[in-house]
Amino acid sequence: MAKFELKLPKMGESVAEATITSWLKEVGDTIEADEPVLEIATDKVDSEVPSEVDGKLVEKLFEADDVVQVGQTIAIIETDSEVESDDLAIEDDSLEEEEFAEEVEASVETAKETASGQDYSDASRFYSPLVKNIAKEEGIGLDELEKIDGTGKDGRVTKNDILAYVENRNGQPKQETRTEPKGKSIDTGKLEKTVAKKEEPVRSGEDEIIEMSRMGKMIAHHMVDSVQTSAHVQSFIEVDVTNIWNWRKKHKDEFQKREGEKLTFTPIFMEAVAKAIRDFPMINISVNEDATKVIKKKDINLGMAAALPDGNLIVPVIRNADRLNIVGMAKAVNDLASRARQNKLKPDDIQGGTYTVTNVGTFGSIMGTPIINQPQVGILALGAIRKVPAVIETPDGDFIGIRYKMFLSHSYDHRVVNGALGGQFVQRVAQYLEGFDKDREI
Repeated sequence: MAKFELKLPKMGESVAEATITSWLKEVGDTIEADEPVLEIATDKVDSEVPSEVDGKLVEKLFEADDVVQVGQTIAIIETDSEVESDDLAIEDDSLEEEEFAEEVEASVETAKETASGQDYSDASRFYSPLVKNIAKEEGIGLDELEKIDGTGKDGRVTKNDILAYVENRNGQPKQETRTEPKGKSIDTGKLEKTVAKKEEPVRSGEDEIIEMSRMGKMIAHHMVDSVQTSAHVQSFIEVDVTNIWNWRKKHKDEFQKREGEKLTFTPIFMEAVAKAIRDFPMINISVNEDATKVIKKKDINLGMAAALPDGNLIVPVIRNADRLNIVGMAKAVNDLASRARQNKLKPDDIQGGTYTVTNVGTFGSIMGTPIINQPQVGILALGAIRKVPAVIETPDGDFIGIRYKMFLSHSYDHRVVNGALGGQFVQRVAQYLEGFDKDREI
């Protein structure tokens, strides 16, 4: 018999920790290799952690809602064969049960100390990096942080605990401190009126209170953070996509029969966006934290907003989009959209995007003003394609005809993208779409 340490796997370059949402196995349950043991959530995506070995779950080192660092041991699995984990393989005949428990406890404490970092170093209990970051952003000092009641293991303060505290804390009226000038008295009545008060929404007996989902809360936070970070400006342009409409209609059945994939408009639009970014590389940038430097990205990785089963949106990434032909782009788009609908996206699938495209036309909108996906500096909204009467210019004169048209809405960060660049970029996308070769072969 050997004991195997199940560790939290690496989930992407920027993911350092995850929250355990639920255990799929209990102590004493038999586990097969590659069978999911628990579910975790990061600020990017939800996923499962499978077992690497066959065996029996003998110990869970964390509970639901605990925050775990990448590489930390989260469970102990007893196996029949001699299996070595990355750091430790323990045999029953070489260690007594008490010695094993002491070693596990010591390793967990060491991991906690490592994870805590230098911030709040005098704290009397463990705080995850996520909790400390929230505390730092909200200006919560160590003394105040220590007073927060924790609902996690051993009284640990979870993300929900500190967010609830911040919500209640921000809801309290702030008290103003004034120094009374000599010879003058302060009108306390006026002072009370100047104190900002947050009014609770009025609810009737028939109102339904619905708790926001974890994903919904994260999206709300990211949206507010983006608006507070970037100076949003929009440019709009109308595009004639009649050639694209007719070309797709002509080739979609052949494409699906040959490639086993549906041919939607999205890969055609993505191709045009990638070409335009190559022409205007200063759209493919990000800004550092103190807004003093611009980071110019080498790769063109297009984020594609996709719907989740619960109605929320997620942005999987098509990497090196400018290197894909129409077949490769269609396969990438269909794969990511399908896995998004099935909740099968991996953390790496939604990281590293340099520019985002969202199709608001799916919901019938003709245009929109999308919020930038930080730390990017631009996002393009595709409006619904409509059949409209339009003036058509010919060598023999102008006439009215029926055309397929749509609006492109480009939101960009006016701190680093001026109106000329923002407008020229979306104009170039429109030119590629209107200039689409209707005789193009698949």
